[in-house]
Amino acid sequence: MSFAGFPDEGLVFYEGLEADNTKTYWTRNKAAYDAHVKAPLQALLDELAAEFGTAKIFRPYRDVRFSNDKTPYKTHQGAVINPEGRGAGAWYVQISADGLMVSGGCWHLESDQIDRYRRAVADSVQGPRLVKELDRLAGEGFSIQGETLTRVPSGYAADGERTDLLRHKSLHASRHWTPGEEWLHDRRALDVVRNAWREVEPLNRWLADNVGATTKEPRR
Repeated sequence: MSFAGFPDEGLVFYEGLEADNTKTYWTRNKAAYDAHVKAPLQALLDELAAEFGTAKIFRPYRDVRFSNDKTPYKTHQGAVINPEGRGAGAWYVQISADGLMVSGGCWHLESDQIDRYRRAVADSVQGPRLVKELDRLAGEGFSIQGETLTRVPSGYAADGERTDLLRHKSLHASRHWTPGEEWLHDRRALDVVRNAWREVEPLNRWLADNVGATTKEPRR
């Protein structure tokens, strides 16, 4: 199928799931999820694949093993594209009752990647490059987020430059649009996602060039 927008029925499905996050609700309404959430998202990703690569659609089930919140289902549907060999620097899209979110950057870094990230932030050339890129994205309406430490990491001066970025353990930029956007429900949403991913590509390139893939052995 070709992408024709995110149907309002998909957002209504998530409104219902937020109110009744149970297997009973999910089973009763799974056809709506398949037709109005998963299918249009897959169609969107298929049309973007030639430019950005193949996406992974996340499972709708929550991992509740170590969580106090035992509700079984995610109240959003997300997908990520992380090109093979790039390491850090991915694209993300998410649909929910709150609307559409599009992001780029990194959400989890191994210790060796964090070390390279910090060295690049502290570098007199690469650090200002990152600041310039983040300022540009913020000016375009993106929010800059990521997991951070409460203090500047050991080995870096607390009163040095770019200490706010040195505290990051992950870094990503996101834009959000509410369900009230008329274009969300038609083909124009494809261009919104494509253009947003193009906007974050320089950030992804910076991460790929300066952080790259982990060299740690995978856990067994």
